[in-house]
Amino acid sequence: MSCHVTLQETGHRLTPQRMLVIEALHNADGHISAEEIYEQLHTRYPYANISTVYRTLELLKKLDLVTETNFGEGRVRYHVAEKGHHHHLVCRSCGKIIDLEESTLYPLKETLLQEFGFDADLRHLAISGECSGCRRKKGHKV
Repeated sequence: MSCHVTLQETGHRLTPQRMLVIEALHNADGHISAEEIYEQLHTRYPYANISTVYRTLELLKKLDLVTETNFGEGRVRYHVAEKGHHHHLVCRSCGKIIDLEESTLYPLKETLLQEFGFDADLRHLAISGECSGCRRKKGHKV
């Protein structure tokens, strides 16, 4: 469902600033930070401030329209939920990010539910570790 429609249906105003934040999210090739969204917003709407971006992202998160992921780089990144759920393997040595399909984590979700009665929210997850290239450089078998 479109972010615009959902905002209006839930009684939230569709301000020009919110529209530009949503546009930046939809136009991003991958994940985008609040700061990157602000740069785009500020170019087209000079009187906007970064707190507008953060408030809009919080609202979109609350409505399950965006996901938030921490790649371990000191800031979180956002992704439009309707673009699908996927996960990431993040190399802590070189920073490489490998996309991982949601189905890969189904066994983990089921195990957590069966053994602990815990229904994990695994819609968007970043797992840190070391990629095969960095492991090879250190002389580890891959």
